[in-house]
Amino acid sequence: MPQPGTGQPNSTGSSSRSRDMNDTTMTIVGNVVDTPRMRLTKAGHAVTNFRVASTSRRFDREQQRWVDNATLYVNVTCWRAMAENVAFSLHKGQPVLVTGRYYSREYEINETVRVSYELEANAVGHDLSRGTSEFRKVTRPNVSVNVEIDDDGIPADRSDQWLDLAQETGSGGELAAEVGTDERELVSVS
Repeated sequence: MPQPGTGQPNSTGSSSRSRDMNDTTMTIVGNVVDTPRMRLTKAGHAVTNFRVASTSRRFDREQQRWVDNATLYVNVTCWRAMAENVAFSLHKGQPVLVTGRYYSREYEINETVRVSYELEANAVGHDLSRGTSEFRKVTRPNVSVNVEIDDDGIPADRSDQWLDLAQETGSGGELAAEVGTDERELVSVS
């Protein structure tokens, strides 16, 4: 049985990500192939997936015109706030630039191993060499914080609460939580 993270299919036929690319950062310029699809993880985090096709071109001197070469298809994954913004901003056919961590993923269909090239996005935007776009900053709701006021109307210093909390739980180590990969299990949004 192959080790996790080796890029080899496991015994259940599901896939694992390859570590062979050493977290290579890549920027791809291309077109959105399909409408971005947003879902939520079980933990409530937004994740959006879409594909980008990038076709290289060269100038053919004999024909005096540009000719398309091979097309590279890349699956793009965006997380959290970027996932929401991408889902509302990008549409099929639009020219985009995407930069992020590039890796390959192997999977098995009908006992045939296949490879998928994927990009976990750090930044996504429209390709402004091919059109215009208008930026709108997203405003997130403000979180209200209750502040205690002392007798003089000055906010009370509650910094020692953290020490009290650490003493109640030992050294404070019990408060730490490990985040596993199971947090990224996906749930469809209806």
